[in-house]
Amino acid sequence: MLQLNDPILDALLTELAVSEGLHVINPATQETLISLEPSSLKSVDSQIDACSVAQKEWAARSTKERALLLKRWFELLIQHQMALATLMTLEQGKPLRESLAEVTYGSSFVEWFAEEAKRAYGEVIPANKVHQRITTIRQPVGVCAAITPWNFPLAMITRKAAPALAAGCGMVVKPSELTPLTALAAVHLAHLAGIPEHLLSVIVSAQSSEVGELLTGDKRIKKLSFTGSTRVGKILMQQSASTVKAVSMELGGNAPFIVFDDADLDQAVEGLMASKFRNAGQTCVCTNRLYLHRNIKDAFLAKLIPRVEQLKAGNGLEEGNSLGPLISIAAKHRLEVLVEEALAEGAQLLMTPQSLPGHFMPPILLDRVTHQMDIIHHELFGPVLPIVEFTDDDEVIAMANDTEYGLASYFYTESLKRAVRVSEALEYGMVGINEGLISTEVAPFGGIKESGLGREGARQGLDEFLETKYICLGDL
Repeated sequence: MLQLNDPILDALLTELAVSEGLHVINPATQETLISLEPSSLKSVDSQIDACSVAQKEWAARSTKERALLLKRWFELLIQHQMALATLMTLEQGKPLRESLAEVTYGSSFVEWFAEEAKRAYGEVIPANKVHQRITTIRQPVGVCAAITPWNFPLAMITRKAAPALAAGCGMVVKPSELTPLTALAAVHLAHLAGIPEHLLSVIVSAQSSEVGELLTGDKRIKKLSFTGSTRVGKILMQQSASTVKAVSMELGGNAPFIVFDDADLDQAVEGLMASKFRNAGQTCVCTNRLYLHRNIKDAFLAKLIPRVEQLKAGNGLEEGNSLGPLISIAAKHRLEVLVEEALAEGAQLLMTPQSLPGHFMPPILLDRVTHQMDIIHHELFGPVLPIVEFTDDDEVIAMANDTEYGLASYFYTESLKRAVRVSEALEYGMVGINEGLISTEVAPFGGIKESGLGREGARQGLDEFLETKYICLGDL
């Protein structure tokens, strides 16, 4: 039986375990961790119904009371961070230190929105008639649904649920069927904190299409927040149109990482390592393409290659391993095909990759990649890095923008003039200048173009779950 040495979460897992059901697999070992009873479509309907009742009661509470309960949830997440991180590594694969970092990051959204709950301000607007008074107030959207991915099984939930609850909304969460345990544990802690059980609940199901169709078509759900692929996001948006449902979409990425010839190369290497190889390259904001100025390319690679060679793939619970497994064999095979095609088109391996078993994949650096190669235009989601040489600022900006995605981008320079010009020219929702890790609860996270709609985190994250009501008082 799966044990975390945490009495509260171990009791939860014991309660959830069934002999036959949805199997949760450890991608590092291929072992079944636990079997869960899947949610039926009928039970999902009941969850939505119960959430509708609970949401009205929750919205009637004071913002101070909602904030207090969110703060208690934050404290419980931190109190149980080691068990949550261990559970995350077991079902998702990332190294334990990265899982611990995600618990800290994910919890930060709960703390932030506990504070922002009290700041859903309206306005007093000068009226154009002397006998009128015009005001606006902010009210919760209502019952919301969230569909979240496997790569950040805690943070992708708290980044949505915390602002929804802070605004006075309720939420049903459909986590990936590959990583439901972290979601169940986090929501259980929310209930222990005093957040009503029916207000925030989890759907456990491998019927992603059926559940998605149910959630998007249900008129009781007023908003859908989704993190995942652009392809699926488009389907959910189309389905949501039938009920004119509000949507937030955090979709695919194809992040460029540009190193100009005046960059601090040591700093740039550190930023690239953090951006590219975290979670084995399985993040929506990780570096997807590396652009090196011709003048510094050889010097940069001379510093980068030894760092990449130090990466060690293995079970995330074992000390010293820095690359966890890919989420599936299919993901690994897809990358291997893209690498083979690039090599056939003239790309060159900078390191001889080690053959690894199972879901594990070694880091692969591909030099002499051109912008015409297919690998440049795919979201790789793995430890494969194509390298493109450039000589001119306008040239590299054009190449960086040559994608339907517009989520995150990065570049390194010591020139203030270039920093301003390039950051404004890059067609991305987020730009990191001399920084490879840009995600934080205090800044708005989100993309443009086909990378999505809306923002998560910061004060803008609360806005996503609030409606603005205009009130005109006349005859004064």
